[in-house]
Amino acid sequence: MLKIYNTLTKKVEKFEPINPPNVGMYTCGPTVYDFMHIGNLRTFLLSDILQRVLEYDGFNVKSVENITDIDDKIINKAKEENESIEEISNKFTETFVKDTKRLNIMPENLEAQPKATEYIKKMIEFIQILVRKEIAYVENDGSVYFDISKFPNYGKLSGVEKRELKSGSRVLSDSYEKDDAQDFALWKSVQNDEVGFNSPWGKGRPGWHIECSVMSQEILGNKLDIHAGGIDLIFPHHENEIAQSEAKTGESPFVKYWVHGAHMLVNGKKMSKSLNNFYTLDDLAKKNFDPLALRYLYLQTHYRQEMNFTLESLEAAQNALNRLREDLAGFGNPKEEYLEIERDFYDAINDDLNMPKALAVVWDLIKLDENPEAKAYSLLKFDKILGFGLDKVKPGKKEEEKIVIPAEIQKLVEEREGLRKLRRFHLADQLRNKIKKMGFEIEDKGGEVKIKPVKQLSS
Repeated sequence: MLKIYNTLTKKVEKFEPINPPNVGMYTCGPTVYDFMHIGNLRTFLLSDILQRVLEYDGFNVKSVENITDIDDKIINKAKEENESIEEISNKFTETFVKDTKRLNIMPENLEAQPKATEYIKKMIEFIQILVRKEIAYVENDGSVYFDISKFPNYGKLSGVEKRELKSGSRVLSDSYEKDDAQDFALWKSVQNDEVGFNSPWGKGRPGWHIECSVMSQEILGNKLDIHAGGIDLIFPHHENEIAQSEAKTGESPFVKYWVHGAHMLVNGKKMSKSLNNFYTLDDLAKKNFDPLALRYLYLQTHYRQEMNFTLESLEAAQNALNRLREDLAGFGNPKEEYLEIERDFYDAINDDLNMPKALAVVWDLIKLDENPEAKAYSLLKFDKILGFGLDKVKPGKKEEEKIVIPAEIQKLVEEREGLRKLRRFHLADQLRNKIKKMGFEIEDKGGEVKIKPVKQLSS
């Protein structure tokens, strides 16, 4: 049975849901103002893997992942693009869903994907209860704040109680430093010409934290089995969710198991557009990488460990995935037969989602000398967790090899295209020859540029 690390207790625990076999799980979803980068997407893969393992273990999972479609960032983006807030949020919601599908993270497995704007009335009602209980207070400008001094257990998730709590000082922003534990906004007042909603306190917008509490409890109930998200959300977001949710209902704990995924670095540095190391799934697709190669790469690092992404490691993951598909195709038609190695795989995935160990078991399976048809059957069972789409591999038919273009070659090709646009064809031809000496040739056809390995002449 599953054992999982619980951020609340700071230890790995046996998973025991509140009302077995039912499991209520909530994941903090995207704020849809831009394309998701590959670090964001890693968090959503964590929830996908967790749900797959729970369902394999026989639980009925009701999984919810919200869409934050009203936020200062969305409003600013709409102004920049001269589009409506709805146009911006709808556009980036669609690209998010598209990206998750390409990674075989299946939105259809979600019980609900609620949007914050659909729950404004419920958010106002939630805040009214906190005001009546005198746990929240209204400022003269119509903003409403949660008084952290009225919640004795504030800080139990993040450990912020060990620092000085700045009760009475207020922060309107949704992002503030970890040593600034201040009263936080439940409702933010806005001017009449700003985007907002009518409320008993005047025109305003909900605070970021209240959104998740309302949507999760409206759909899953006052108590959740699991709440998942990135490690960066522990404070203040998840800490504030606990405070306002338990203060409102009087029930504890709001969440039994908190599950957080670690950060991702790129070439050893924090991902940033200014450092030119910011990647989306489309960026990788333009470099001819299969999105499922990124899924494979994610699973090579434990979800609680910081991951370092490089194009070279993605290339290796692509090659490993291709070999896996080819090996499966060569095994023939799957035959239902239990292999003892399956126990090792399921022990790994239930050991705090130890996917690196599970992948190692996959390759141990591949190396077995026994019954290839039984190996095919086991591998397809494993893939219900791994999510590599191996059920699409046809027995006896090897997958057409997908060409992975090294980053160095890709950069030279882009430089050549730049020279061609400047009509500096002599220099462009020199780069073509250099690329060919490095093992790749360029084919210009129909306005498109195709890159393929140089064919080796047989001796």
